[in-house]
Amino acid sequence: MSMAVVGMIAGMVLGFAGYFGGFGAFLLVAALGAVGFGVGRYLEGDLDIGAFFRTRDDRRR
Repeated sequence: MSMAVVGMIAGMVLGFAGYFGGFGAFLLVAALGAVGFGVGRYLEGDLDIGAFFRTRDDRRR
């Protein structure tokens, strides 16, 4: 299992604690799952955080 999937599962497990709160809890689970997935991708090296902060001119070079 990849680190991204493990991170996503970890985020969803943490969000499951809020499951009993209704639709807000559903959004919490989805958000924490997305954060966990992102952290897992970063730990695998598949996500370059610096790419989000570069200008368009820097990307073309």
